[in-house]
Amino acid sequence: MHERLGNLLGATSLAVTDLVLAGATGAGRVSASAAAALIVLADAPDVGVTELGRRVGLTQSAAARMVDGLEASGLATRRRGEGRVVRVRLTQAGEDTVGDMLAARGAPLADVLDVLDDDERATLTALLAKLLTRLYARIGDADVMCRLCDRRCCVAGAVCPVGQAERDAAGSV
Repeated sequence: MHERLGNLLGATSLAVTDLVLAGATGAGRVSASAAAALIVLADAPDVGVTELGRRVGLTQSAAARMVDGLEASGLATRRRGEGRVVRVRLTQAGEDTVGDMLAARGAPLADVLDVLDDDERATLTALLAKLLTRLYARIGDADVMCRLCDRRCCVAGAVCPVGQAERDAAGSV
């Protein structure tokens, strides 16, 4: 029984990942890591290149090359911070691109969820929150888990389960 459920969850998660990445990368005309970086920068302006790389799963040198590309495309700018830190910020074109990417990522997800009625949506919301809390316990990094999230919609009228799991974990230390 659990094997079938796990298999269904795996297939669903891969299909959803494919839709999210196709929407974000297509709208932004960037790689998956660059799409994640742009979305991260929308909520964390002036993050350092090394930290940006950590959040999107790149080494410092790969993150620097990615930022080179974002800068060449006019989507981001960098400036020197304290010491050797280089800070990255979206340009207006980058902010516009993030809006396009989040819309393109959200549209197919809305279409998939359209088959559910209101009660099923409420149940799925609660179940996903529970699963995300469990995943946070395994992954332990909200920035990494939410690198492609539309953070504003996640907290509109609700508490982000990943953010809450992080706060709970920090409080228990």
